[in-house]
Amino acid sequence: MGLHTAGPAALDRSPVPPRPAASRRYAWVIFALSFGLLLSDYMSRQVLNVVFPDLKAQWLLSDGQLGSLSGIVALMVGVLTFPLSLLADRWGRSRCLVAAAAVWSLATLGCAISASYGEMFVARFFVGAGEAAYGSVGIALVLSIFPARLRATLSGAFMGGGAFGTVLGVSVGGVLAQHLGWRWAFAVMGLFGLALAAVYAFVVTERRLAAQVAMVAGAGRGGADERAPLRTMLPRLFSSVSVVCAYIGSGLQMFIAMALLAWMPTFLNRSYGMPSAKAGLVAGAFALFTGVGTIIGGMVSDRLSRTAPIRKWTVSITCSVGTFALLLCGFGLHAGPLQLTLVAAGALLSNATAGPAAAMVANLTPAAVAATAMATLTLANSLLGLAPGPTVTGMLADHVGLLGALRLIPLVAVVACAAFAIGRHYYPRDLRRLGLLPEAAPAGLESQP
Repeated sequence: MGLHTAGPAALDRSPVPPRPAASRRYAWVIFALSFGLLLSDYMSRQVLNVVFPDLKAQWLLSDGQLGSLSGIVALMVGVLTFPLSLLADRWGRSRCLVAAAAVWSLATLGCAISASYGEMFVARFFVGAGEAAYGSVGIALVLSIFPARLRATLSGAFMGGGAFGTVLGVSVGGVLAQHLGWRWAFAVMGLFGLALAAVYAFVVTERRLAAQVAMVAGAGRGGADERAPLRTMLPRLFSSVSVVCAYIGSGLQMFIAMALLAWMPTFLNRSYGMPSAKAGLVAGAFALFTGVGTIIGGMVSDRLSRTAPIRKWTVSITCSVGTFALLLCGFGLHAGPLQLTLVAAGALLSNATAGPAAAMVANLTPAAVAATAMATLTLANSLLGLAPGPTVTGMLADHVGLLGALRLIPLVAVVACAAFAIGRHYYPRDLRRLGLLPEAAPAGLESQP
């Protein structure tokens, strides 16, 4: 999805002297509010995981049913991200974000008053529908109001925001559930989101946002938004073996990361006898490891790939192998510090492939459809990882127990590793076929930018 740009008339307007400083402050206010909504997004999504034991005891649910309450949110995010992002470009990003936050917050309040599994499932369905486009629309809005030199920093902050929101969701939710009951855990998250949405609607209006975008464009960021018909863009998103492998590998690694995030509080409760509050806090630390690993994976990949971009694939393969080995060994041990250490290390690597995979997709798709390619990657992550990860783990747990299920989940990393290995093999050939690499380029792709 392209970012909004200003027309020639906007470029000709020179702001009065006090305006630039005020506009810069306003841009950071928008970033802070957008980051706050991102926290609310993940807090509303992940608070469920810490109350699994309470729901299972009160409603006599199976682990498969518990997993489906988490998986339905990710499924809706994956299915609706693309169409809602297109809607936001046409209707207005600020309006779309406020409406989305209101929907997921009201739905979270609906979770608080649910009287059965069916009612909770419907409420979680609408949580997912509200959260569907926030990541893509929110970061597009933020990037449109800042200079290009800050884009990497802002994108990294948004990536970390998901981990922080997860930590807050499971830790604060656990404390609330233990002291006030599980319904209050949902209620507080919903009220927090509604309050932020109200402030956002008042502060971030389409008119002020358009003026901010125009100012950034006038500072040199302009350019026509390249748009092609959807029927011509879609085939180009799957035009090479290696880009498909990047989608698959990233999604399968996400499967493992989401399975761990969803079931870690319950695992700690069952295997270590931790109450909800403590299990939520410890699980929050594991979620933080996952987020930190995502950022570190991208940084390491960029550093190692400066002269040989094909090393992005090598980094991804290494992370997949490490995830498999660490989690298989960790869950194979008896409960204790060594087990938690190995599982934490596995969680650190489980989503470290996200950054390299995104870079590989960007290298393999035309710049004119770069945003759509990222949306496609998000869809793959949701359909292959975010949605089935918690649900399949719960279904396995119904048959072999939760620990048995967690011992099987690392096998997914073997398939992810195979996808990355195949992608690495075809990567130079696909770049040459797409005209992105000279025929005489060396094996390491040193000439590839």
